[in-house]
Amino acid sequence: MEPDTRYSLIGAVVLALTAAAIIAYLWLSSVGRNADYRFYTVFFERQSLEGLQVGGNVNMRGINVGRVEDYEIGHDNINRVRVTLRVARETPVRENTVATVSRNLLTGIARINLVTPGTPGPELEKIARGEKYPVIPEGTSTTDQITDAVSRVAVTADVALQNANRILGPDNQKAFAELLVQLRDLTRGLNERLSTVDKVAVEIQASSAAFRKATVDIAGAARRIGDAAEPLARDGSSAMREATTALQTLTVATRNVERDLGLALQRIEKEGGAVLRRTDDALDIGVLELRATATELRTTAEALTRTLDRMRDPRAALLGPGRAQLGPGEARP
Repeated sequence: MEPDTRYSLIGAVVLALTAAAIIAYLWLSSVGRNADYRFYTVFFERQSLEGLQVGGNVNMRGINVGRVEDYEIGHDNINRVRVTLRVARETPVRENTVATVSRNLLTGIARINLVTPGTPGPELEKIARGEKYPVIPEGTSTTDQITDAVSRVAVTADVALQNANRILGPDNQKAFAELLVQLRDLTRGLNERLSTVDKVAVEIQASSAAFRKATVDIAGAARRIGDAAEPLARDGSSAMREATTALQTLTVATRNVERDLGLALQRIEKEGGAVLRRTDDALDIGVLELRATATELRTTAEALTRTLDRMRDPRAALLGPGRAQLGPGEARP
């Protein structure tokens, strides 16, 4: 019986030593693990964790400083995900450090980025009540911001396209086509009226030339009257009164010419401002008035010329025309 007892004791000792070795290994592994790493908890609510896996990278400023140890969806709030991070002990995790999620655009694999904005604060060591590890706050992902901005732009563009479709609807297209037709007709009418204005301008230039000629005739008649005034003063007071009357007539006619010309020009200016309404009629009236004024000037010049011719013969001015002298409108048989 003694050999059997010894074998049983030896087996029990071997098993105990083996168990002790395993426990020591596990303890040493745990101590070494806790000595090289620190654990943190992050609660994600706003950011999507699509593509995040256990063992995924944890980066700080582009450097891999740890891994995703575990994650769990909250039982009370399914929109809240608890993620446990294992980070190298020398990693400077501060109280103002935040965690964000970023993805590889090609593979879609997600990673956790630790960002410390501004001046780094104290080291994060405080453990909140009910938590096992310090909690790193959730930050705002740049990718999510870009995605939201693109989504808003897409919505705005869609609304703009819908508004453009409404603006370019059948009714508006018809109205726009009618507007183009009206613009074409208006342009054509303006071109025709501009041609009429050019013609009227030519006629006004001709009337101005006739007016200048009549003015020259009046000036010549006035000079001839001045030259004949002194002999007439000696020949008799009757001829002087006639000359005075002629000069008064000339003055009145000149004033009438100035007044009529001013009125005609004013009318042309007023009617020119309403060229789309009454351009043709107004310009025709102005031309007729200018022509009438020129005719009146020519008539006045002829009357002055006849008076001057009579004044050149003092006897005829005092005693009347002789029998051999023809009267106005008479002709020799």
